[in-house]
Amino acid sequence: MYTYVIGIDIGTGSTKALAVNARGETLTSSQIHYDIVTPRPGFCEQDPETVWNAFVTCIKKITTELKSPPEAIVLSSAMHSVIPVTSDGNAVYPMIIWADNRSASIAKRIQESALGELLYEQNGTPLHAMTPLCKILWLKENKSAHFQKTDKFISIKEYIWFKLFSDFQIDHSIASATGMMDIQTCQWSSNALSLVNVGDEKFSALVPTNYKRSNVNPEICSQLGILTRTIIISGASDGCFANLGSFATEPGIAALTIGTSGAVRVASTKPVYNFKAMTFNYRLDSNTFICGGPTNNGGVALRWYVTNFLKLPLATADDYNRILDTINAAPAGSERLIFLPYLFGERAPIWNSEAFGVFFGIKSHHRQEHFTRAVVEGISYALFDIAENLMSGGSAIRQIHVSGGFVRSAAWLQILADIFNLKVCLLNSDDASALGAAFMGLKEAGLVDNLDSIKPKTIKEVLPQPAHREAYQQNFESFRKVYNCTKDLMI
Repeated sequence: MYTYVIGIDIGTGSTKALAVNARGETLTSSQIHYDIVTPRPGFCEQDPETVWNAFVTCIKKITTELKSPPEAIVLSSAMHSVIPVTSDGNAVYPMIIWADNRSASIAKRIQESALGELLYEQNGTPLHAMTPLCKILWLKENKSAHFQKTDKFISIKEYIWFKLFSDFQIDHSIASATGMMDIQTCQWSSNALSLVNVGDEKFSALVPTNYKRSNVNPEICSQLGILTRTIIISGASDGCFANLGSFATEPGIAALTIGTSGAVRVASTKPVYNFKAMTFNYRLDSNTFICGGPTNNGGVALRWYVTNFLKLPLATADDYNRILDTINAAPAGSERLIFLPYLFGERAPIWNSEAFGVFFGIKSHHRQEHFTRAVVEGISYALFDIAENLMSGGSAIRQIHVSGGFVRSAAWLQILADIFNLKVCLLNSDDASALGAAFMGLKEAGLVDNLDSIKPKTIKEVLPQPAHREAYQQNFESFRKVYNCTKDLMI
């Protein structure tokens, strides 16, 4: 019999669960992948039932393997999803996920309005097509029949919570990423509600991130392999938990994640505002904000390049490693070859849904290895651009903690260290968001007194190479200039 908790991360491309014991060690894991549906250009949707089934399968796999139920399950999930549902939790329209761009014009309209900056500073969420506020307005203006049938606008985590408890509740972390909640008072924002012209009854009841319940429906307990006394904890967003799971909650330490997308985040006791760059400010708990910026173009940009230009498969981690191992054949800076990775538009810090990718500076001596390295460097410049805006807002950064499959490449870690000119640390090979959720579960279930007892296991530390500094400084300046000189053509 094991004593353990489960941290489960309900992501965009998959749901991942980790079973973690009281020493912070991972006992086993499970993961189920699923697809994004793109019925039209700019539309990104998912079937919430598919995600629910993945959630059930992940939990059941762990409880079956360990032959005992967990003490607690903590929920982490991707942000910015919207599902219009009836009072009995049935979706009246497909789930619209963060990557959906259909409300871009609405976001721009709000951003440029007299209310724009006030909404941003009150609610902490960038005004962008990813934001649920903008998605809900799109539904109201374009799908009025569905809008009228909707009793609640919920996220994928709330959908799963309703399956467990037949109750609509939302944690402060996911709510702080909707653009609908005042991040200081942790109440639904009257300004946002007035903009949509709905009451707060259209949204779930707000609860803290450590909110606990038990007594899940016995039939569902059987499906999951848990007991009715098993504690279920509301948890936080994947981004906030990635900081916790990366041991990046101290001042001066930034969490950098590269998955399909990417992000740079720092922990703070207060929001870090920058309306131009629209730094996000999401709650981890009652004392901690996670501040930073997301990029649309993380590993997905590398996948686009490899599958369309190199015509190579990318089905396994080994496939990625083989590609990333080739980039050292080109020098740091790719001999002035610059890649803007904005293949899917961009969020922070430019917030331009119309932005597109650019290769700039091509000369006759550039070879395939230059282009491959330039793609990786371009993704890394975009992340450094986010960090620069955080630092200009007063967030000192002295060390980077990385997570995500792609940054396990030694070559990519070195590029990040060189571009940021900071020490880069890989502390855990497990999914940082699911691990952060599990850490909260250990504390809330009383298996540890505090999280200081869980020590990070450093897998790799990479220091910047001074010889590369000048090339990367020059290229980063060119990276910004190329975008500024071409952005008016990106229409």
